Amino acid sequence: MTDTTHESETLALLTRWSGGDREALDQLLARMYGDIHAIAVRQLRSERDLTIRPTALVHEAYLRLAGLNEMHWQNRTHFMSMTARVIRQVLVDEARRYRAVKRDGGTRVTLADAHLGDTKGGFDVLDVDALLTELQQYDEVAAEIVLLRVFGGMSIEESAQALSLSVATVNRRWLTGKTWLARELTRDV
Repeated sequence: MTDTTHESETLALLTRWSGGDREALDQLLARMYGDIHAIAVRQLRSERDLTIRPTALVHEAYLRLAGLNEMHWQNRTHFMSMTARVIRQVLVDEARRYRAVKRDGGTRVTLADAHLGDTKGGFDVLDVDALLTELQQYDEVAAEIVLLRVFGGMSIEESAQALSLSVATVNRRWLTGKTWLARELTRDV
């Protein structure tokens, strides 16, 4: 199957789902499960504190995505960027629950390009989430790119496609966003 055929079949499922066809969502998830599960694995790698596992993270994301049936999906990348947002929210909710019980940390994420999605030695997901919300006030595009890269595991090219920006622009804004976040995250250290 060619990439074009795969993309058009995925878009057809997204369109059917937007129209209220619940079966299309199930077919879409079956088609995209490996990609979504890979994001979940990356996000939870080396995380021993949270009780949620990659499969449970995917299932929780599915339940939340199921409520978005009125979305007008543009393509597979648009769906994956929304999935990244949903996974971010699931992780934030889980980290809040964990922090409420333990009162000491939670899921960690990294801003290093080579280790995006790794949880070992990174920053607290709640801190990154709060700062992403703050960054959105100053630079919405940079915040969106950080979200796609850190929580969605998307490449620069995939992020550019999802946001309809040039690769050069995404590179610049990624550097801006991650530099700002790193500075803010290490300010009190």
